[in-house]
Amino acid sequence: MTEGQVFHVAGRVLAGRGAALDEGEVLDGIWVIDGRISLSPPASTREVTTVRGYALPGLVDAHCHVGLGPTGAVDDATSEAQAVTERDAGVLLLRDAGSAADTRWIDDRDDLPRIIRAGRHIARPRRYIRNYAHEVEPDQLPALVRQEARRGDGWVKLVGDWIDRERGDLAPCWPADALRAAIAAAHREGARVTAHCFAEDSLRDLVEAGVDCVEHATGLTEDTIPLFAERGVAIVPTLVNIDTFPALADGGERRYPDWAAHMRRLHERRHATVGAAWDAGIPVFAGTDAGGSLPHGLIAREVVELTRAGLPPSAALSAATWAAREWLGRPGLTEGAPADLVVYAADPRADLTELARPRVVLLRGRPVA
Repeated sequence: MTEGQVFHVAGRVLAGRGAALDEGEVLDGIWVIDGRISLSPPASTREVTTVRGYALPGLVDAHCHVGLGPTGAVDDATSEAQAVTERDAGVLLLRDAGSAADTRWIDDRDDLPRIIRAGRHIARPRRYIRNYAHEVEPDQLPALVRQEARRGDGWVKLVGDWIDRERGDLAPCWPADALRAAIAAAHREGARVTAHCFAEDSLRDLVEAGVDCVEHATGLTEDTIPLFAERGVAIVPTLVNIDTFPALADGGERRYPDWAAHMRRLHERRHATVGAAWDAGIPVFAGTDAGGSLPHGLIAREVVELTRAGLPPSAALSAATWAAREWLGRPGLTEGAPADLVVYAADPRADLTELARPRVVLLRGRPVA
């Protein structure tokens, strides 16, 4: 892109905010001037490139892992390929919910998505995936949370539960007093805390300790859903990841039959759990858990999965666009905002699978895909 290039995004610009598109704003076109959104055409005569279609703010994957592979941190070339895959899928804002790699160099690349980092996972010794997390005992948790809060971009990631090999099933990783101290330490640093949780038992302690978000949240029940709703604790269900539970259960059944049965139960009720959470007023955001074992570029599948869980299509779309950007403190398609947007040939409101077919991707006002 040359300096001063202007784009006219002609057609329907879906700039709405909130859960329902009909409560938001739909524009008949916007301009991109010097990399930023303008609701008015340029004052001077300048060459204009017209892009036609249906425009959305750059999509959001609220649970993603750039820099992470099946055995831990990956090299910069692999991290770049992961980020490019997200970008080409229209995902221009990532909340990196824990990574063992240092990906700060990506911030200097104008052609790669923006990343909001949560530092590195924090887990108990031998209670998470090898090479993924800082592993500490409960008395060390607050100090490490302060460290990761300073390294991240306003988030810290705890491993709230994992398989306990002696018990042979999922179990909480932290005592309640350690969680209270750690989450208070993060909040004093100005960071929010999110926690990986599959099972039921860790959820109440986390919410009562002040956690801000729970990843996966498959263990939500009629006892804890009202607590989440009352405290405004968000969830990122990662349903495309939860769909791997049966295969995981099959692989571990011989050694841990109770865990395998538990994982299958969580999988079977996954859609009902997310639907009940949404109906109760719990904020729900779209995230894929890409990285590690899952490939990148799955956000369109996750949005469709949210509708299978009972979210209205407009709410599922908002969970990956306007509502997610507001939650993460990043602008959408507003006057003067960086021009991060995706254009589609057909209306994604009519068919959410259209999200998998971006026609044009503008990142910082530059066409990149």
